[in-house]
Amino acid sequence: MITSKSLPQHYLTTINDGTHETLTDAPESMGGKSAGFKPVELLEAALSSCINIVLRVAADARAIPLAGLSVQVKLNQDNANESVFEYSIDMQGELSAEQRETLLHAVAGCPVKKIMGGAVSFKQVG
Repeated sequence: MITSKSLPQHYLTTINDGTHETLTDAPESMGGKSAGFKPVELLEAALSSCINIVLRVAADARAIPLAGLSVQVKLNQDNANESVFEYSIDMQGELSAEQRETLLHAVAGCPVKKIMGGAVSFKQVG
């Protein structure tokens, strides 16, 4: 479970899971100080880091010599009726086309991608 708590500075918020902590904030254009991630950036970060980890696990499991990996995610909200997570993957290392394709297929196993790609609803419980 993630908990967020307001800090005295206008809009600055801590988020933590009981072990790890980071900051979120509103952008300066909305009265914040941009002293932490914007909440939407955390959605992008969740998908980016999940894809990164899934690909690294898949490479290790198949002894694919993945030397490095960079995943970029941008939430495109240009269409009012649909939000689109656009991502790019840069794999480093001497990988064959078949190895790259194998890893790209592993992206489908990303739990965050599965959640975001399905029906999502919200329910206040407290």
